[in-house]
Amino acid sequence: MSVVYYSVYESPVGSLLLAGDGMQLSLISFPEGRASRQPEPDWLRRNDAFKNVKIQLKAYFGGELTEFDLPLAPQGTEFQLLVWNALKTIPYGETRSYGDIAAQVGRPDASRAVGAANGQNPIPIVIPCHRVIGRDGSLTGFGGGLACKQHLLALEQQSLPFSLS
Repeated sequence: MSVVYYSVYESPVGSLLLAGDGMQLSLISFPEGRASRQPEPDWLRRNDAFKNVKIQLKAYFGGELTEFDLPLAPQGTEFQLLVWNALKTIPYGETRSYGDIAAQVGRPDASRAVGAANGQNPIPIVIPCHRVIGRDGSLTGFGGGLACKQHLLALEQQSLPFSLS
């Protein structure tokens, strides 16, 4: 097993734990919520390993970045990886339902499985699981808590470029 490095990024939604192998990002964890994580005892703190991640997160939270360009290494099942790749196709400022994602991955009856995979996303924000909502438009569970999800969606709505056409 390779060495895991970590750092913390102070964001508008709290201190985000960043972790990875020094080249690829494999985890972003919110400070609160059901999916909150802490560094493992054998992880090594290395702030410089995440310089580009922090630059892009700062630009995202500043409303200047709509698409991340980072090397990622999420760990999951084949189905989870399929769902997480589908999440990356949801445009900035837009939302999709769990059913939409299920249809996109070729499993139209798997909305609940999509919801479970969405909830296990190890790299939220960058892999935008916050853009998935209930079929009726309701905000549903989110690893960082519903207030955090609402904040991210509102940020993206406020930052959308407008046109006069």
